[in-house]
Amino acid sequence: MLKPFLIMRNYLFILLTSISTLTRAADVEVTTYGAKGDGLTVNTTAIQKSIDACAASGGGKVIFPAGHFMSATVVLKSNVTLYLSDGCTLTGVKGAANYPYQQVSIPFYGENWAKQALIFAHKAENIGIEGPGTIDGQGASFEINTIKKPDRYMNRPYLIWFVACKKVSVKQVHLRNSAFWMQHYLGCEDVVIDGISIWNHSNKNNDMIDIDGCKNVRITNVNGDSDDDGLTLKSTSKLISENIVISNCVFSSHCNGLKFGTESTGGFRNVTISNIVIKPSAQLTTIYGKPAGNSGISLEMVDGGIMENISISNVAIDGPQVPLFIRLGNRARKHTDNAADPGIGVARNIHISNVTATGADITGSSVIGLENAIIENVSLSNISISSSGGAKADAMFRKLETLADHYPEATMFGPLPAYGLYVKHVKGIRLNDIRLSFTGDDERPAIALENTSDFELRGLNMASTANTNAAVYLKNVANGFVTANSVYTPAKYFIWKEGAAGNVSVSNNQHPKIKSVSNQTTKK
Repeated sequence: MLKPFLIMRNYLFILLTSISTLTRAADVEVTTYGAKGDGLTVNTTAIQKSIDACAASGGGKVIFPAGHFMSATVVLKSNVTLYLSDGCTLTGVKGAANYPYQQVSIPFYGENWAKQALIFAHKAENIGIEGPGTIDGQGASFEINTIKKPDRYMNRPYLIWFVACKKVSVKQVHLRNSAFWMQHYLGCEDVVIDGISIWNHSNKNNDMIDIDGCKNVRITNVNGDSDDDGLTLKSTSKLISENIVISNCVFSSHCNGLKFGTESTGGFRNVTISNIVIKPSAQLTTIYGKPAGNSGISLEMVDGGIMENISISNVAIDGPQVPLFIRLGNRARKHTDNAADPGIGVARNIHISNVTATGADITGSSVIGLENAIIENVSLSNISISSSGGAKADAMFRKLETLADHYPEATMFGPLPAYGLYVKHVKGIRLNDIRLSFTGDDERPAIALENTSDFELRGLNMASTANTNAAVYLKNVANGFVTANSVYTPAKYFIWKEGAAGNVSVSNNQHPKIKSVSNQTTKK
């Protein structure tokens, strides 16, 4: 007698489960609530009703069919994904008044002026934007009438702004023409950005992607081109940007292709970046920067915080002025008016490998800390850098200003004492299998180390000229190895030592056209 009862119980369980599943996944097409894809009708209310209905039924997709849909700010709710079909364009309407200020729960630098968006979400979970369609912010229509800070940042909405959200997915869509940063993810967790394309050349501050104080983030298969910074990790609040994987992407930027900072209040931790191409922008006219970009990779800590456990590998850099810039400074900008002044930050455990860079200018790459803020444990391996050259021999002795409190930029010090890599205020740096060359003669050393200890130069291949004082310049260094390096062009010396150079071993280097190993004197 139990068998019919069991059959009925199982049937009811399946039926109730099916009903529950349908309730949780009620897709809604925006036209159901009156949206019109005619390029004229403002559909804000219809789209919001669609989102609200979808959320109320348990979640699902809000579907935009083919067409041109105009809208002002819409607020995404938990368990809802916006799906833009092939042939669909969602366009933000003109006029800052159509984008109300949003209040968020995370105090951050910018909270008093950067608070508008076309698509906004706050404390939502399991949300997304997907599909082959396009979102266009008409960013050029938001005019800037002042250069005063912060007024010049106001009334220019993000395209996407997600704050304190969890389980975020942005896939496949084409993002175009924001009035400000294209997309800002602030204090979010479990973020997946995959297969999207970005074009952002319509206004100032046109960043590509800003990951800000987020954790557990995966960014893959992105193709982006922006006037301002490209893939950007920030920390505009006390939150650390951490546990981040970025891979298989192509970035173009008039400024910095791949950047940490400048805001670094919380910092950056446990970041792995691989298989990246950084190339010149397709947009030749610039708002900021240079057509080929200011820098390829810039890692900047100037507002306190911690940068540690950073791994970057397999990167092709074509065109930017400076391939690599690592900076620990002390701008010490508070993230809110009421915050305490930040202390000097920490930068350590940074590993960069398998990088090919061409088209660099006269500046040179650098790793620069401060006398009271030493960068620690850096390794650079299997790196090839070709620069334009053009500096004279005496440029190696140029004294650089400290500029501790300045805005960090890869070109901030001008042409450096070395055409390839300049290292200052670092403890524990290993340079292995690095090739440094120039397309036009440069008389500076390939490598210069100053106020640096516990270093190793191994397997470097360096170009020089007959007027080059030395291929390697060591100034006030200690505890190092210079071994198995090669220079096959003339120079006056292989190494130029200045100041203290205690416990430095030089051995097994090949320099057949350089007769003297070292100047062996201290330059006054």
